[in-house]
Amino acid sequence: MAVHTRARILLFEFKVREQAGPGTALQQLKARGYADRYSGTGKAVHLVGVEFSAETRNVALVEAEMA
Repeated sequence: MAVHTRARILLFEFKVREQAGPGTALQQLKARGYADRYSGTGKAVHLVGVEFSAETRNVALVEAEMA
């Protein structure tokens, strides 16, 4: 999911932890180069990996970094 604001672009990847494994949401954003298409916009690009737990039915992990 991409969220555009005046100053930045936030790219989100959502995963179910038990299916994909811990830490995979942010890894996928980086590995597939999702931020590359926004490099010429002049806006800051932030990558946000959100992992949900099917067991607890809650957010299990949120990781973020600048692209």
